[in-house]
Amino acid sequence: MNEPPAPRAAPRPRPDHRVVAEVDLAALRGNVRALRERASGADLMAVVKSDAYGHGMVPCARAARQAGATWLGTATPEEALALRAAGDRGRVLCWLWTPGGPWREAVEADIDVSASAPWALEEIADAARACGRTARVHLKADTGLGRGGCQPADWPGLVAAARAAEKEGTLKVVGLWSHFACADEPGHPSIAAQLAAFHEALAVAARAGLDPEVRHIANSPATLTLPEAHFDLVRTGVSVYGLSPSPEVGTPQDFGLRPVMTLRARLALVKRVPAGHGVSYGHHYTTPGDTTLALVPAGYADGIPRHASGCGPVLVAGKWRTVAGRVAMDQFVVDLGGDTAEAGDEAVLFGPGDGGEPTAEDWARAVGTIAYEIVTRIGVRVPRVHLNADA
Repeated sequence: MNEPPAPRAAPRPRPDHRVVAEVDLAALRGNVRALRERASGADLMAVVKSDAYGHGMVPCARAARQAGATWLGTATPEEALALRAAGDRGRVLCWLWTPGGPWREAVEADIDVSASAPWALEEIADAARACGRTARVHLKADTGLGRGGCQPADWPGLVAAARAAEKEGTLKVVGLWSHFACADEPGHPSIAAQLAAFHEALAVAARAGLDPEVRHIANSPATLTLPEAHFDLVRTGVSVYGLSPSPEVGTPQDFGLRPVMTLRARLALVKRVPAGHGVSYGHHYTTPGDTTLALVPAGYADGIPRHASGCGPVLVAGKWRTVAGRVAMDQFVVDLGGDTAEAGDEAVLFGPGDGGEPTAEDWARAVGTIAYEIVTRIGVRVPRVHLNADA
């Protein structure tokens, strides 16, 4: 029997990389396959908004397609159009629109668009007439999230207007959808209430004569824990990147997922300082004794939370350290105590965790946020190095 190929070792940052975000596309493909197994036969959308949650939209979209994602999801039309410009020709849904948006460009690019109000249907229909094509539309119902989507009282009017536009031939309602508020809190009473509201919205649409291709409400946590919410399509976002939607849902390992991003830096300076030495702005940390300080050349301009000051974890010289003093715009300090290191040595801020490094979830707990924010906020001046691009 042939042995499987050995995993490719993750390269260390090049000498010209002060900090780098490594993105393991093999892990991403594995995550998509694991999510497809949980999707109860529904199609799977990989959500690649916000530059694929900070991981690099185009390479991640390609990897997700390779692993069987039949849809891609974006928030803004600019993101969807960038996918088309990069050569993606599969189904793409874009949902965050404002009046006067590039509807015509989206219709011409064969992008599915979302509408939650009559004004959007009117602009979509105008765009379709202008380019001589039938627009593909997903109507969004507000089933209780209270954010985007059409309120139940206004839903019959919206579906009636959409059906009239279908008869005219300017658009086709190919999707009906909604979004959960608390699916990351298993057992929350709003989950059952939203499912019931979604079923009612589907029934109203059916009575109006709409026959959608896909019905979808499941986000990442619902994909992982609510098979009754899978319908025809699941929309997986943070789980594609190997992160759990919340600790209450479970760990990535519980679902066969692996974190995709590893954030590495190279120490810019290592020096000995005496006891009582102030460290960084405001001297919120002073050295308790003679010690060694290491300078990590990454700061809040790179997406390192300023409120990680005094609490952010980082692996340096084989041990977990904590940010000493304030995180500055471009750098922060760790106290190595009695340990030694040299300029150029590696610091790992977060990764999958199997090398002893912190994870994005560890950072989230330390600073009181969610792992989504930790990866998504990594700044544009941090290069993304995509590993294992070949399927």
